[in-house]
Amino acid sequence: MSTPFTEDTGPQPPKVLKTAAEIFANLRHLQDHHDPLIISFPERSQRFQSYLVAINRERGLLALDELIPNDGERFLKNGETFNVEGFHDGVRIAWECQQSVQIGELDGARCYWSGLPNEVIYHQRRNAFRAPLKQGQLLSIELAGDKLSNSIKGQLLDISATGCRLRFQGNLGSRLQAGQVYERLSVKLPFGTISTAAELRHLSYEDKLDMTYAGLRFYRMDGLAQRSIERFVYQVQREARQLE
Repeated sequence: MSTPFTEDTGPQPPKVLKTAAEIFANLRHLQDHHDPLIISFPERSQRFQSYLVAINRERGLLALDELIPNDGERFLKNGETFNVEGFHDGVRIAWECQQSVQIGELDGARCYWSGLPNEVIYHQRRNAFRAPLKQGQLLSIELAGDKLSNSIKGQLLDISATGCRLRFQGNLGSRLQAGQVYERLSVKLPFGTISTAAELRHLSYEDKLDMTYAGLRFYRMDGLAQRSIERFVYQVQREARQLE
């Protein structure tokens, strides 16, 4: 059954890309758009953030930026297997690295060289209507949790029934960590403030604007908050259709 929040094309099942051309093209998307990557080790609970900073197709190598926090480097030195997960335009791009990495430098900065993956998981997961807000309609938000010493205030850029995109003034790369669940995301909707836990999925900093952009997925949301968000998304969607 159709709902107001479902696009005409729903989420697709995961695909496993195996050809060199497909793998290279999707990794290049992550590199060119500076999409943050989540690095996880199967035997470790902590997650780390990195970026894909170089791809050498001829030599079959890629380079990852220094891990954030950087104490994850000791797991790489131990030769531990790790997983890489990134998102580009609602698509999850993920692979496993079972080979030992070589620590090196690229343009004077520390990096980690590994072999190009033989397989990449490609998963189009976005199926919820994402309601973009106009510049004059941006809503105030506040992010807080046990991992933050002080709450962070920002603005809501867009929202769907399952997640949202935020922006904050300044560089918050040292305070926020991809993969972390923050217990209190408060959003001031026109008809009241809702609060829910949210998992940080993407984080990027635009130095020209001095803005940090974050993508979050709502986490264990209660029914009241869910209904309020769906009501707001439907309202924005209806107004957009009227303008069209």
